[in-house]
Amino acid sequence: MAMKRLAIVAFLPLLPACGSDPVPGAQGGESGTYAVDTAGEGVSARMETADGTATMRSGADVPVDLPDGFTVYPGAQVTANTVFEEPGSKGALLTMEADAAPEAMIAFYRRQAEGAGVDLTLDMTTDSMRMIGGKASDGSPFSFTATPSADGPTTAQLMVGEAFD
Repeated sequence: MAMKRLAIVAFLPLLPACGSDPVPGAQGGESGTYAVDTAGEGVSARMETADGTATMRSGADVPVDLPDGFTVYPGAQVTANTVFEEPGSKGALLTMEADAAPEAMIAFYRRQAEGAGVDLTLDMTTDSMRMIGGKASDGSPFSFTATPSADGPTTAQLMVGEAFD
């Protein structure tokens, strides 16, 4: 459910500032209300349906709030951050840059994912990037991608969720 909500909430900034219409992406014409705030730095969105309230904050200055067991790569600079929360789960989509090899960053996040109980089922290397991914026993998603640059820092993206009661 978290990923469904994340996908819905991620598209809210594309909508008008306020409304009460069928929630984008909802099945069966489910209705709810949404509000998007683009004032200040970043974007905030709030969606309310019969299932509860989902919130999303996105921007370079949004405070990092990663699930338990995950941290920002040492020395990395966060360039974009999106955090979301809904009843029973939360997560983050974090983009960062670091003066580190993709392999070192992959090893760092592999240890964190395994320590958090993530079953890693994806390990991919291409000419242009490295990626690992999987799910925790509660179904929460995890992925980490690192893309090297010939003349600058490695750009990386961490997507991780966490279920709670």
